[in-house]
Amino acid sequence: MPIKAAASATTTMVEEEGIEEQMPGLQFNEPLSWRAGKPIAIGVLLRRLENLLKEMRGMEQDENERDSLTKVAKDLASPNLLAHKDKGVKAWTVCCLVEILRLCAPDAPFTAQQLKDIFKTIIRGILPALSDPSNAYNNQHLHVLESLAQVKSIILLTDIPSSEELTEYLFTSFFDILAGSSKASSGELLGKNVEYNMTAILTVMVDESPTLSTEVVDVIVAQFLRTDPRALSGSSGAKSKKNGIQSDDKQSKLILRDLPPAYNMAKTICNTCPDKMGRQISQYFNDVIIDAASTSSTKIISKKAYRRSGSVDGSDDEPKGPTEDDLKDLHKAHNLLKELWRACPAVLQNVIPQLEAELSAENLQLRLLSTQTLGDIISGIGAAGLPPPPTMDSAAYPPLHLSDISDARATQNLLTNPSSPLQFPQAHPTAYASFLRRKNDKSPVIRSAWTTEIGRILSTSAGGAGLSQNEERTLIDDLAQMLIDADEKVRLAAVKVVGTFGLRFVIDKLGSVTSSSAVMGNLAERVRDRKHAVRSEAMRILARIWGVAAGEIAAEEEQAITCIAAAPSRILDTFYANDLEINALIDRALFEQLLPLSYPPIKAKAAKNVNGNSQRAKEGQNGDIESETVDPDKIRTERILILVKYLDERAKKVFFALQSRQIMLAKIMTAYLQRCEDYNGGVMDENETQIKNHLSRLIDEFTKLLPDPAKTRDNLWKFAKLHDRRSYQLIRFCIAPESDYRIVFNAIKEFTKRIESSTNAPAGMLETLTPLLYRVGVIIYNKSHVPAIMEFSRNDEKSLAATAHEILREISSKTPEVLKAHVQEICKILEEEAPTSQKANDPGAVDNLKACASFSSKFSGEIPRGRNFVQAMTNFALYGTPPEAAKYAVSIIINSSDKKGLLARDLVRKCVRDFEYGAEGFLSRLASLSQLMLLAPNEVDIESDAVIDIAIQRILLQVRTPSNEPADSYKWSETVDEECEAKCWALKILVNRIRSHTAPETLSEHAAPIYKLLNTIISQEGEVSPQTDTPPTHKSRLRLLASRLYLKLCLQKPHDALLLPADFNSLAFVAQDSKYPVRSGFLQRLKKYLGQQLLPPRFYAIPFLLAYEPISEFKLETSTWIRSRAAFFSQHKPQSLSATKAAIVMEAVFARLISLLAHHPDYASTTEDLTSFSRYITFYLQTVATEENISLIYHIAERVKQYRDAVQPPDPDSPFDTNLYHLSDLAQLTIRKFEDAHSWTIQTLPAKIRLPSALFVELKDHDDAQRIAERNHLPEDVEDGVEAVLRQELRAARPGGKKRKSDGDVHGEGREAKKPKGIPIRKAEGKEKKASHHKATAAGTKTPKNKAQSKAKLKEVEDSGERRRSGRVKSEEKNYVERSDGEDDEEMEVLSWEYMDGNEREISQELGQSDEEKG
Repeated sequence: MPIKAAASATTTMVEEEGIEEQMPGLQFNEPLSWRAGKPIAIGVLLRRLENLLKEMRGMEQDENERDSLTKVAKDLASPNLLAHKDKGVKAWTVCCLVEILRLCAPDAPFTAQQLKDIFKTIIRGILPALSDPSNAYNNQHLHVLESLAQVKSIILLTDIPSSEELTEYLFTSFFDILAGSSKASSGELLGKNVEYNMTAILTVMVDESPTLSTEVVDVIVAQFLRTDPRALSGSSGAKSKKNGIQSDDKQSKLILRDLPPAYNMAKTICNTCPDKMGRQISQYFNDVIIDAASTSSTKIISKKAYRRSGSVDGSDDEPKGPTEDDLKDLHKAHNLLKELWRACPAVLQNVIPQLEAELSAENLQLRLLSTQTLGDIISGIGAAGLPPPPTMDSAAYPPLHLSDISDARATQNLLTNPSSPLQFPQAHPTAYASFLRRKNDKSPVIRSAWTTEIGRILSTSAGGAGLSQNEERTLIDDLAQMLIDADEKVRLAAVKVVGTFGLRFVIDKLGSVTSSSAVMGNLAERVRDRKHAVRSEAMRILARIWGVAAGEIAAEEEQAITCIAAAPSRILDTFYANDLEINALIDRALFEQLLPLSYPPIKAKAAKNVNGNSQRAKEGQNGDIESETVDPDKIRTERILILVKYLDERAKKVFFALQSRQIMLAKIMTAYLQRCEDYNGGVMDENETQIKNHLSRLIDEFTKLLPDPAKTRDNLWKFAKLHDRRSYQLIRFCIAPESDYRIVFNAIKEFTKRIESSTNAPAGMLETLTPLLYRVGVIIYNKSHVPAIMEFSRNDEKSLAATAHEILREISSKTPEVLKAHVQEICKILEEEAPTSQKANDPGAVDNLKACASFSSKFSGEIPRGRNFVQAMTNFALYGTPPEAAKYAVSIIINSSDKKGLLARDLVRKCVRDFEYGAEGFLSRLASLSQLMLLAPNEVDIESDAVIDIAIQRILLQVRTPSNEPADSYKWSETVDEECEAKCWALKILVNRIRSHTAPETLSEHAAPIYKLLNTIISQEGEVSPQTDTPPTHKSRLRLLASRLYLKLCLQKPHDALLLPADFNSLAFVAQDSKYPVRSGFLQRLKKYLGQQLLPPRFYAIPFLLAYEPISEFKLETSTWIRSRAAFFSQHKPQSLSATKAAIVMEAVFARLISLLAHHPDYASTTEDLTSFSRYITFYLQTVATEENISLIYHIAERVKQYRDAVQPPDPDSPFDTNLYHLSDLAQLTIRKFEDAHSWTIQTLPAKIRLPSALFVELKDHDDAQRIAERNHLPEDVEDGVEAVLRQELRAARPGGKKRKSDGDVHGEGREAKKPKGIPIRKAEGKEKKASHHKATAAGTKTPKNKAQSKAKLKEVEDSGERRRSGRVKSEEKNYVERSDGEDDEEMEVLSWEYMDGNEREISQELGQSDEEKG
């Protein structure tokens, strides 16, 4: 047994020795250390270290004798090697050390101090050298990095005491290497393996470290701000260096396809260790907020400083908001969150609730920051900021089409491309709900910021993550509400948000401009905003969207038409506001967005190649497109036609009025340029005073057109002093009708450059001259556009024929000069289209005929006179359809032919011979006779009896259309049958006969029966047949025509004198016809003539009868027109007697209005009727009265009581007509109430104004005058009703009908109302006491008796009695003779009125003018 045991023991020992022999140790035995003063040569040392490394790299971790490494490890860790002056020695030493750490893992054979020295050498010496790939020892550096990353021996750093500084330096150096200069002198780049291994090392450090210092967290999170160079440049130097943020050249070139390496490394760290990094970032963010909050609650600052830091009330004892440094930290922290959400949203799990809490913070800046940050987070917008907005160039060609637009809003810049990895509303629903509630924040600053953010959310589709249909609809509805917010900053922000959307989003999502609840509808409303900044931006953006969408509208894309086609109408409709600033904005919108001057950016057509082939369009160096196949004039004309096609009637009137205005302003500009040349820069040899005065008057005319008169005057004087003759010539190029479009455009372009480059021109001169160039230049009605317009009118391309004809009519009537180059072509077309008894003409020929007729009236020599053309015009006169074609053909013959007398006589005989109602061309014959009666009356006299017989006996007095309606029926029809049309032409024949009558001594005799006929038609509501069987639809048409013919007669002074006051009253009441088309047609023609100053002032009384107009739009349009006329007259400075009269036109007409109301068929002296009639006076005051003229109006109302009525003969039993006195007292009462409501003061006038002798006869008896003046003729209970009516009308006139802060605050500025003042004592009032002020009753005005107020559709409204019009009108015999006093209005004549003497004077200076031929 012992032997066996001994043997067994011996065997065991032998086996263990065998095992030890099987684990070879390190064979390297060369010395690596030395004694002081006897160092090893560097070459020898490098060779030994290389051999050592080579041997250790071949050893495996578990298959070596660790004890054999102890001596080598000790030598390698000695200061002799770690601190060696040679970089190669240190590099090879560290390579060996990391291999020892690999072989000995997990227990390193070093002391704590040795480890610290080793890692200090690695972190501070070896790893930073990786930034230079061209380093001689770069391979050794890479080996160290790879070993640390793969073996994870870097973890040992966490076990070393006081290693925080090394850890921070490690993170800082790694991020600096990746973010700093990555190129060596050889240009070699850092390898991807460097980034990968560095990321692995730092990830291990974060994951394995028990805690992370604040400095390390700062370094990591700071990398996310590297996407924002602005944040880097704003950081302090020391702090940014500490946090590892160092600006470099790469940061200025951030249009990258890959994220920066340092950014990627920080992103990987956060995504790999979300829990730990989440806690650290949450603490970091919380510390920033706490620091700012603690500063806010512990310091007090002055009132001024507190306001600067964000206070809303600025009291001295309020806590201070965040300091400037605090704000920088807050902005940096919030900016960081936006980028963290894009990169690693998981780390923000605990931060989002903190951000949500900030939304309810009391401090304004905290709420603002949190609102902006959350909005950007939801939008996926990072620290690099917003992506570039979508291209929205209204002048681009080819135009943008929806099919060419990508749904994705991608950008080449990866840093600015919105990207949200999660759907925020689903990931954080409570925070999203809190964000949405910021739309109701009390601060407009927050609401405006919130509005901007929801725009970003919508445009980026929540950072590409997508929004549900309900979420998107909610945000769009909220945006619509922000457009009508009470604060202008919010509205402006909302307007700008709409401008950031692309065309597809606008058309697909934002609704129609005609919808009151849609975003686009509210945007269109903002063009009328009270604040200039809002309406300016809204108009620019709305016009730009239309300009970009014009291609889709031209292609008749239904969705685009519904959404945006009406935008120009909404823009042009603001012209009715009569505001100079708005008018200037309209010009810029029209010529910079809707119809840009540079559209299309195509050069003039070049010649074809030698082989005849055309080339495709190509882009030139200056951005223009060179093309041989595209006609820029046709493209531009197409856009003009598209714009006009979709204009509503109101906007179309504005558009045409703007073109008419160009003619008038061009004449003023021509005179101005001539005077500038005479002025000669201020150096004149003669007529100096005359030249300066004339130049000053011309400049004053321009100052009335622009919003800043002082600036305009100053700039125009400076322009005159510049005396730049080239600039004068360029402007003349712009206004010359002979200039084609390219000349006009180049002239404006060169003029702009000359002014900009001029050293003597002030900075703001172009702001004055550019709008004037837009207004005087031949831009729309340009001769370059005429061929394209004619082409569109013939081929109806894109359904633009009707619009082309309309434009052609306007050009021919307003600027026929531009047709000179094309009139021969038009005449040739007319020859080809001439009708015969068997062939009808093309319906579009009437527009060409009208164009030629207008042209021939000015340039008769340019019209062909050959037999074929004359025969063609004769055929049009006999067979042309519609009948207007015959009318225009006659005008062409009379204006252009050398044998017009012979041709006229021959044409009259042909028209009269064998005339039969219903025969072929009978309507054309009547139209020709009507025009011949006007233009060639002497030639018609030979057949005058036959013509009169045709007009009266065979047409007017005959009823060929049976009607089953009652005799008193009165209807309107949009269609006109042949009989009604024939009667209209017959009536024109009779009226044109006296219009062309030139003998004043026999005019009254010839005119009496025609005036009697017109009065009968008007007073009998269109009935002309003795059997009273005229069809109801005929009567309304005839009444309208008779009233308009009356207006046309009164354009001539002798004919106006024949219209007696009683007949004038009957004519005036057509404005209250029961049918809207009748009264609107009459009023539109009346406003046209008044706007052209062709009718005498008494006709201004008629529009005030619209006080009870049930169509609100029509009433609003008329009231706007009245205000514009009142403003026009008020601009006449009383420098002379005529100017003084001109300045009080609208005030003086008040006496005529009182007389007109006194003879109103609905007038009665009851309390109810007087209260109702006060609405007429209120309507007058609302449109005319100002603080300056209220005393004059009151004086006129007083003067009425010193006269008696002259319109109707006095009653022997009651010589004084009390109607006038009732209305005079009613007017005075209403004016006093109006004065109190506006806090004005009525002053006593020193002089008396005489009233029109045709309407009023002065009281001769002093006692009667005193008795009438002292008596108050009103019932006692009228005052309350008047006050209620006034209050109701004032409230209705305000925007939205809302109550203002003060009734006296007519401009909505919240001015405190003054207390009612006493009425000045006047002699005429005698003992009359001022009426006491009672509280207004809650009830509104009472409905006029026997009239039902309608609120339904137009057809129902037409029969309403709201117009105060009854059937109590009697026809009386009139004596059509000259009035005995000669001048009816001598005493009240306030302006020298220009009557028509045969040809209409073409003046276009007022809105609402529709073209009408002289016939």
